[in-house]
Amino acid sequence: MRILALNPPFLPRFSRGQRSPAVTRSGTLYYPIWLSYAVGALEQAGHEVLYLDAPAECIDLEEVLRRVEAFSPEMAVVETSTPSIRNDVDAADELEGRGIPTFLVGTHPSALPEETLAMGARFSGLVVGEYEMPLVGAAAALQEGSELESVPGLHLRRPGGFVSTGPGRKVEDLDSLAFVSGVYARHLPIRSYNNPNALHPQVMILGGRGCPNYCSFCVFPQTLTGRTVRMRSISNIVAEMRWIEENMPGVKAVFFEDDTLSADTDRLRALAGAIAEAGVSISWTANMRANVDYETLAACRKAGLRSVCTGFESGVPGLLGRMRKGVDIDTMRRFTADARRAGVLVHGCFLFGIEGETAETMEQTLRFALELDPDTAQFYPLMVYPGTEAYREAEAAGHLSQACWRDWLGPEGLHNCVIRTDSLSGAEIAEFCDRARRKFYLRPGYIARKAFRSLADRDERRRTMMAFKSFRHHLLPRRKRG
Repeated sequence: MRILALNPPFLPRFSRGQRSPAVTRSGTLYYPIWLSYAVGALEQAGHEVLYLDAPAECIDLEEVLRRVEAFSPEMAVVETSTPSIRNDVDAADELEGRGIPTFLVGTHPSALPEETLAMGARFSGLVVGEYEMPLVGAAAALQEGSELESVPGLHLRRPGGFVSTGPGRKVEDLDSLAFVSGVYARHLPIRSYNNPNALHPQVMILGGRGCPNYCSFCVFPQTLTGRTVRMRSISNIVAEMRWIEENMPGVKAVFFEDDTLSADTDRLRALAGAIAEAGVSISWTANMRANVDYETLAACRKAGLRSVCTGFESGVPGLLGRMRKGVDIDTMRRFTADARRAGVLVHGCFLFGIEGETAETMEQTLRFALELDPDTAQFYPLMVYPGTEAYREAEAAGHLSQACWRDWLGPEGLHNCVIRTDSLSGAEIAEFCDRARRKFYLRPGYIARKAFRSLADRDERRRTMMAFKSFRHHLLPRRKRG
């Protein structure tokens, strides 16, 4: 069966695959990793897939439809996101109007299935939750001429209303999935993707799914993967890293896009040991919780870990408790010091606007960020998405300020602040994030340190220059017009 998998056109370099979809200041463009795993599953089931990532290729809907016409798919899968959902529904309706049964996938339809179906007029349905198994089931049903109602995990458009086929099944044996790096190599423009926290070019893979932690704002565990942790075997992960080295020679880094690769530190040390023992030399980066001990960090560094992306979020204990972070201030300080001692770079994430945030608590978090002094830092308004506890809390408090889903982004596609608190407007939160960014990056000591490291390390120099080229317009204050 011929199947179209589409990350649809929206804005140039719109990073739909990340936790907070946007056009980023740093030039980040995530792989559409969830859609890529689904493509691998469909290919394993024997289907021929045309996989188009329109934002990465910078192609419009007209070009997409031209390629679709040449391919003549018998089913289509369309990736979605909250800020682009209106656009994505229109693309799905266009495909369905050409006689192609079309299904939407992603966090937004998973959280709001009936509302999403009601936004469209034609597309067949959508998947709720992880979508490999429901899509493989839907393809088999269409191919065999059987009823889609027999496939778990779908919401279907039917005359007079919508039909749910019940909860879908998740992939329990993650080793059974095709290497997502192979999907990238076959279908996607590798050099178009970039995350400044890792060397470029890079690939993103998952070592596991699900997260046992309860951060109120984190969207994937609350809409797609769930809280139960499922891990690939260590041998399977190492095999993929070796495959990347052998078959994608231009790639310089692997980014582990797990919610947290460090959910089990004993396993993380074992993984590091296996990477080192296998002689894998490619650099790697991972999302990592700020509670990993020095011994584990040192073992990972010895195995090629270059940097970690860590959500510190706030320097205020009460707000950390409010967002269910589960890591205290002293642990964060110790983690940062241990990472520095182990030679691991840290990208620190700090968010503003959780319920209870004030001007004073924002200043406290900025002081904390300057004290930690990570290699790089990100300051952003709290982005709340349907299906998360943080969204429900803001909605119940009357603190959501959007008129439509597109308001999650500004005109240029950058993140917009759609929340307020009892004492702060959305504009005040966004303006503070801009000021915090300048305060962090324009310190003379920080600039001198980055310049020295760039002179000493060619890869670091290239990474820094790529990030600065994209970031400089948002870092330097703009002149006000008279």
